[in-house]
Amino acid sequence: MKINITARHFKAKDSLQEFANTRISELGKYNENILYADVILSYDKPPADTKHCELLIKLSDKKLTAKEAGLDFEKAIDSAVIKIETQLHKYKDKNKTQKKLKAEFKSIET
Repeated sequence: MKINITARHFKAKDSLQEFANTRISELGKYNENILYADVILSYDKPPADTKHCELLIKLSDKKLTAKEAGLDFEKAIDSAVIKIETQLHKYKDKNKTQKKLKAEFKSIET
């Protein structure tokens, strides 16, 4: 899986990039068909000082997105990854159900 990290209007530290890489690479255990992941990090200037993380995951036939904001980038990345994990679980369950229905339909048909 290819991981692209984009930091808008600032330079992301190596430790932040490493953290994002490790968290996103863990998503591979939920679905091995992930082609690439885009992480877009941005922030609001003070006094708001909110950090934003947008996570885009491309599967072979679907795109998943999650946007999250927090007081620091690590929490925003964690929250976005949790949302993507939930979406991957739903996607996997839906595919299992569809495959099962197709198999049942084939057996009835023959």
